[in-house]
Amino acid sequence: MYKSEQLALSLKYLIETKTWKPHEKLPSLRQQVEISGFSLITVMNAYQKLEAQGLVYSKEKLGYFIAENPVQTALAKRVMINDKIEINSLVFRYLKSIQSENIVPFGSAFPNSRLLYSPKLMQTVAQQAKYPIGYEQMPSLPPGNYNLRKMIAQRYCMQGIPTVPSDIVITSGGLDALNLCLRAMTKAGDYILLQETIFYGAWQAVENLGLKVISIPEHLEHGLDLDAFEKAITSYPIKVCLLMLNSHNPIGFTVSDEIKSKLAQLLYQHDVYLIEDDVYEELYYGHKKPQSMKYYDQHKMVLHCSSFSKILGASFRIGWVYAGKFSEHIQHLQLMSTISVNAFIQNSLVDYLSHRHYEKHLKGLRIKLKNIKEQYYNYLTTRLPNCTVHYYPSGYFLWVTLPQEVDSKHIYEKMIQKNIGIAPSILFYHKDKKQNHIRINCSFEMEDNIIQAIDLLIKQISEASEY
Repeated sequence: MYKSEQLALSLKYLIETKTWKPHEKLPSLRQQVEISGFSLITVMNAYQKLEAQGLVYSKEKLGYFIAENPVQTALAKRVMINDKIEINSLVFRYLKSIQSENIVPFGSAFPNSRLLYSPKLMQTVAQQAKYPIGYEQMPSLPPGNYNLRKMIAQRYCMQGIPTVPSDIVITSGGLDALNLCLRAMTKAGDYILLQETIFYGAWQAVENLGLKVISIPEHLEHGLDLDAFEKAITSYPIKVCLLMLNSHNPIGFTVSDEIKSKLAQLLYQHDVYLIEDDVYEELYYGHKKPQSMKYYDQHKMVLHCSSFSKILGASFRIGWVYAGKFSEHIQHLQLMSTISVNAFIQNSLVDYLSHRHYEKHLKGLRIKLKNIKEQYYNYLTTRLPNCTVHYYPSGYFLWVTLPQEVDSKHIYEKMIQKNIGIAPSILFYHKDKKQNHIRINCSFEMEDNIIQAIDLLIKQISEASEY
């Protein structure tokens, strides 16, 4: 346990046992340093933890005071400080455990490759390989292939977002885009805001860069809790937010246009930037594509990141960021790290996107994912009566809430012994306690081996809930 957590727990005990009364002033930071023997930074972090939990409140130049009713200060409790992120080792062990070809890939972050590699795409790649001079002579340094950036810019324009090729920087996938944005906009020790439950790549980036996190929970109805968001950005020196609002990974929700519009207003009002992770933007169901935050960004506060890898396959790990005024800075950072993005794949994508094959592929992919996901949902809901299977009309993940007494990490460990991979919520929710959620990749057709694997998972959950 970190020293700040140790001190916070000690102070929390004094508050909850009413040793200190409501509105009573806490010892000043320097007084607490003398009392506890901890450093000023440790004491400050402990006080901030108590404030985030709604146990104390602060007054400018006066110090910290006991809250009126700390147990019922619900909104304050919904904001959480994470000042020490350690997840890389956990993610590394997890990814190593599910990488074998013998593992049933319910834990994979990528959709079934059978659905992605279309014959037309492979034909385009093969054609490009025959004539290497076409791409070998293309400049491969940042910001990337001009024609590819032009096509991406045109797609933004078609969605009502004015864009020119110079706004776009091509990256080595969506995660590379997120990392470059964070590096361009933060330095070690800065505070950023994340959703409480979010793709583990975001937590990894935070750890790598030495950032501190203020996290807010998901709203049960709307996906994003605007009240908690506003409290966080007004209470803490948030440098930037990183949010996933369309087809959220791992839960699956898509935030409404109304919430996105209000969010854009808050960003401008409080002068806070947003990095939007939108790698699943094309995997919506139905006829209307959800708008990205970039659509509501009238004041250039949003950097929009996306990728082709979730719709064309892991081999096409080409992403991009709508960087705008940060474009040049991001290019400099890219030149010092990934240097350049695969020129052959970029040129192949230009050829492929130049025809109607891409739109046809997207339409077919959405239909297939929708049909398969519904099959999984129906199968699981009828066989897991004590669980909640959360269904949202996009993507290829199902988020399952297990009975409260069931530890999802334990389920993962039991299933991996049977060569079945699932994703436990400890990967997405940075809190050291027993958790009872799992993410299931449901993009694999329900053939005999898949059904057998699902049945084994159902059996394991049922047995665990009986203890």
